[in-house]
Amino acid sequence: MKIETQVLENRFVRLEPMSEGWREELRAACEADPETWARLYPFSWAGEHFEPTWKMLMGDVAAGRTIGQAVVVDGTCVGLTCFSSIDNANGVVEIGGTYYRPDQRGGPVNPSCKRLMMGHAFESGARRVVYRVDAINTRSRAAVTKLGATEEGILRQDRVTWTGRIRDTVIFSILADEWPGVRDRLDARLSAFG
Repeated sequence: MKIETQVLENRFVRLEPMSEGWREELRAACEADPETWARLYPFSWAGEHFEPTWKMLMGDVAAGRTIGQAVVVDGTCVGLTCFSSIDNANGVVEIGGTYYRPDQRGGPVNPSCKRLMMGHAFESGARRVVYRVDAINTRSRAAVTKLGATEEGILRQDRVTWTGRIRDTVIFSILADEWPGVRDRLDARLSAFG
């Protein structure tokens, strides 16, 4: 597996490598939902937390640990998503660190992003794509299930969030031999949007 940093695009979204040029639009997108950061994420992008979290992401990108993607709709950054935990030797990659501005949820943005990212991962030789979701994040758990991922189990007390809450993490995956069916269902789902 060799996942390259590149622009990925379909009719609903454009995923561009995260860069300084997207910083302020991403900040504005993150400020649109401060409650989400307080409850559901292991780290915060809101308020005074934005700069250190930005620095951490860009450090991980520079070190090759993460491929951060700006989620661009109609020319505006409305969120971010990442390839992380990239294990080229074993053909495993995690898709996560995903956030969308509230007005972009529930429509074609998430399935479009995941269709592009999984397509890129499997075309790059991935054997397994992983999703890790906070157990209390029912919206994300439902979205990952709707993508066609298999829930594998729960890692109990997996990590401590930035608020000090101890998080259980639900693990989902899609395997390479499952991808054609998942891809076809995602394509059918996306074709239903205008």
